Amino acid sequence: MLMRYNDQFKKLDDVGFIGRGKSKHRPRNDESLYGGNYPFVQTGDVRKAEYYLTEYSQTYNDKGLAQSKLWNEGTLCITIAANIAETAVLGIKACFPDSIIGFIPDEEKADVRFIKYCLETYKIQMQSISQGATQDNLSLEKLRSINFSIPELKIQQDIAEVLYSYDKLIENNTKRISIHEQMAEQLYKEWFVRMRFPGYEKAKFVKGIPEGWFLKKAKSIFNINIGKTPPRSQPKWFTNNGQGTKWVSISDLSKSSLFVYSTNEEITSEGVARLNMRKAKRNTVILSFKLSVGKVAITACDMVTNEAIAHFNKSKDYGYVNKEYTYLYLKNFAYAELGNTSSIGIALNSKIIKDMPIVIPARELLEDFERIVLPLFNNIDQLNLQNNNLRKTRDLLLPRLISGKLQINTESKKLNQEANT
Repeated sequence: MLMRYNDQFKKLDDVGFIGRGKSKHRPRNDESLYGGNYPFVQTGDVRKAEYYLTEYSQTYNDKGLAQSKLWNEGTLCITIAANIAETAVLGIKACFPDSIIGFIPDEEKADVRFIKYCLETYKIQMQSISQGATQDNLSLEKLRSINFSIPELKIQQDIAEVLYSYDKLIENNTKRISIHEQMAEQLYKEWFVRMRFPGYEKAKFVKGIPEGWFLKKAKSIFNINIGKTPPRSQPKWFTNNGQGTKWVSISDLSKSSLFVYSTNEEITSEGVARLNMRKAKRNTVILSFKLSVGKVAITACDMVTNEAIAHFNKSKDYGYVNKEYTYLYLKNFAYAELGNTSSIGIALNSKIIKDMPIVIPARELLEDFERIVLPLFNNIDQLNLQNNNLRKTRDLLLPRLISGKLQINTESKKLNQEANT
């Protein structure tokens, strides 16, 4: 039987322990703290995590751990600065700074899965109370002041089970995607970096590459176009209604895994035509060469990009240079060799990109390579599309289940079963 409506509203302190992460040492970027065996996760890692947080870019050593705190697996991470109100459940033991809050449920009162989903429905509210004059910040005190709709434990568990089933499927698909990507990349490195391709024992090398291969400038192999950004002073060119052409930015590439499917912004059809924006057709390899250099993806549909992204279109003479080889070549290229490096990054421009060296293997070898890796790329595409559909269904169910508008009954269980088939 459902609890009375008002009794469902509780603070996080009422159903578990809540506390800030620790990073006491100043300066925080002191190199003597890092490089050990203890994962140190930050707000960006929480934002990128699908459900469980298992990937991180930094580690603490013993000195770093001494001024921090190691949180256990199953802790819910909640960001309160930079990327506000993002959540993820630790899949590993890890440290995190005071820009992240940790929540550990009382197992007799709360299901951590439900609390995570519940917080997602309150994200806009949490972000709104975080707005400040200089910098947005949620703070532990503000988070503690919020009353969340938290029903009795059995109802939490039933709701969480339905929603979590989608995240489990997404996680399994993501693991399969990672395996396919690794298989394709390992084959690329084996054949074209370590030069252990079929028949390599008999190959003769001339100037560092096998006979029958050649080295040319990128503009000799591909038709390279550069994207464009419409004037921000004319917002009429931008839209998010799903009717425009997807417009790829660096941030869109950063969140993409091999294929880019969605973008934060679109350009109207009139804008694309009036501003003469070159489209990157479906299955075009695109590369970032400014600000964040070397991010590569393949377009899942016709798209346009900003001026920091180059489109590598197939040419008539070298149409056999497939997208799989092009993607992996660009992904593994040493861009630091092309331009000047500084504390800001690598400085490149469109001319440098068009003149960058491209090694082209013998046609027969490229065709053999494509026959092996194309099914892997196709599987990745299909798994990504499945994940996109699973996310959409989960996100439609989430607010209805958390709010109680959709009860855990035959209807919702049927939807859940359909998602798992």
